[in-house]
Amino acid sequence: MGWVDRAGFEALFNGFQRSVWRLETHGEYAEPDEKEALRQFLAGEPVDQEWMADFLDWVRDETAAGKRFERVRVVADPPTDYQRFLLSFTADAVGAGEDIRLIHPDRAAALRLGGDFWIFDDSRVAVLHFGDTGVTGAEVITDSDVVGRYRAIRQRAWAAATPFTEWERGRHPPRRA
Repeated sequence: MGWVDRAGFEALFNGFQRSVWRLETHGEYAEPDEKEALRQFLAGEPVDQEWMADFLDWVRDETAAGKRFERVRVVADPPTDYQRFLLSFTADAVGAGEDIRLIHPDRAAALRLGGDFWIFDDSRVAVLHFGDTGVTGAEVITDSDVVGRYRAIRQRAWAAATPFTEWERGRHPPRRA
């Protein structure tokens, strides 16, 4: 498919049939819809989670229809401020049906996981590109050999990462290398 802008990337979520999987590697993202909630979190104010209500409802609906949402998030020890923000509502995403796992940056580097990407239905990969306003677009890959390499990265990451619910129970950092 090649390069798509942010709108083209977002449209990929409308067409998946079975599963989406993400590798999330950055210590901070500049997503506009998170800006006020992040400010509230960092100021120690109650966070209005209305900004993500539609996403959580959508995940609930899609998982109820049998689709899978999975993610491996690289999280430092200690987590960055932004990662602490993400962790503050990760239980909500898990409760909605997303399977989220955490991995330490050293372990991610040892496994040579690379940068952020999504896999859609095991047949399309969207390698994310970022700018000052978050995701600017993605390179969408459908070549089966290349997609296979990303599926192998997913397999390594998934096997090495700690499920969020386990991490939360033990309040321990993601596994190190």
